Amino acid sequence: MSTQPAGNPHVRHSVPRQTDRRWWHSIFPPSPAPLPLVPVRVSFRQDVPQALLVPAKGDAFDFRLHAVYLWTASNMGFEELRLRAERLLPWAGGIVRERAVDLAREHEPHRAHDLERALNNLLMHQRWPQDANLPQFGVHLRVSPDERVRERLRPYWEERIELECHHELQKIRAWQADDLTRRWAAVLQSLEDDPVTGHAARLAGEQFAEVFQRYVVERRDTVPDLVSLLREAVKGHGDLGLGPSEYTQAWDAAVRTYERQHGLSGRAN
Repeated sequence: MSTQPAGNPHVRHSVPRQTDRRWWHSIFPPSPAPLPLVPVRVSFRQDVPQALLVPAKGDAFDFRLHAVYLWTASNMGFEELRLRAERLLPWAGGIVRERAVDLAREHEPHRAHDLERALNNLLMHQRWPQDANLPQFGVHLRVSPDERVRERLRPYWEERIELECHHELQKIRAWQADDLTRRWAAVLQSLEDDPVTGHAARLAGEQFAEVFQRYVVERRDTVPDLVSLLREAVKGHGDLGLGPSEYTQAWDAAVRTYERQHGLSGRAN
């Protein structure tokens, strides 16, 4: 019993050959699917030399606003963006001035730095126009006072600079005097007990020798008074009939030691 399908036995059906198709694709590979286009964003920095004028508090003086615009756009060449920015500059300046006027009137004419900080905090996250498909700009401002205000501030700053410089100079002098005093004190204390100090001091100069000798004499002149006071304290316990004790013996030993250290043992009674 035949299992062939019914039909004309002389008709041959075309079946694609996989081998031929792979060979063709190896020479001419199919084109990859196109990737989605990513918008290209260009930017242009516009530093404007002409300052915008806004009134300060009291309307007697003006602040000068020096603006730097940053323009950005998508799918646009740099040169085209630059040309558009130049054409739109008056419009951009009007927007910035409108935003700045009210805030400027809250600041005194000599508070330019305070106004600059306040304006940049206000405008730093804003962009115009709102439509992102159009060229947009952001702005950074530098604020300077009226020229008449600058002239009035000059004497104040000159005096302040002079005072601060004088203060710094006095601090340096005080530090140097303190350092020098400490060093000389250490020298005098280390040389006081040396028996050849009086002669060696002259090697450092007559002025040093004179000062050193005066220092030694003054120190030694104060010792007898102290020794007499201590001796009276020791004798006082004997006068009271206390007799020798650890207390009086300790004081007596201290007196004798102090006398020997300062060369006063021959003057003691």
